[in-house]
Amino acid sequence: MTEQTDPAGAAGVDGAADEPMDLPLAALRPALEAVLMVADEPLDEMRLASAVGHPADQVAAGLVELSEEYTAQGRGFDLRNVAGGWRFYTREEFAPVVEGFVLEGQQARLTQAALETLAVVAYQQPVSRARVSAVRGVNVDGVMRTLLNRGLVEEAGPDGEHGAMLYRTTNYFLERIGILSLEELPDLAPHLPELDELESELEQVAGASPPESGTAAEPDPTQAPEETT
Repeated sequence: MTEQTDPAGAAGVDGAADEPMDLPLAALRPALEAVLMVADEPLDEMRLASAVGHPADQVAAGLVELSEEYTAQGRGFDLRNVAGGWRFYTREEFAPVVEGFVLEGQQARLTQAALETLAVVAYQQPVSRARVSAVRGVNVDGVMRTLLNRGLVEEAGPDGEHGAMLYRTTNYFLERIGILSLEELPDLAPHLPELDELESELEQVAGASPPESGTAAEPDPTQAPEETT
């Protein structure tokens, strides 16, 4: 007696590993939510399409619909396209609630010195430490180490003219402040009415080598103060 085989069933077994997962269209948005819920970094449409088994254009439309739905419903979170990918974020008005829960009294914010240094890097990148020190008027080595360790700043290669290492902000920086690119940074011109004079003066200061001594160095906020003998 010859055993009969089911061609459709055989094709399903052999082809299952080679074909993308075929989810019903109605499950697209829940599938996107499930993947984004466990993601630890922003995901672009192509990666999400691969994960949920739907075309990228349908995924892009679904993401926009989810984002608009969360906003219309006044959810405590929203879905944003930041740093080239989609990710869940706490809605701004509820940030203090989340901050209080996560920090539980611990100080995790950047110091004023670190914020000022980060701002200089963001607006003048790629920029050397000497340039940042010239703008701020203090040695910023310790603060730059903090920004590097937190992933907000990264090395951008040596300066072709002087050989000094240059620094720039990272995609994580864009993600943390909630923008897609550096072009979305606010314009400084309205806050600097004498910008031309300031730039001329900074160029003169930056052109000179920083002094070896006599300039107060800012301590690394993550390290204990060094004792002097």
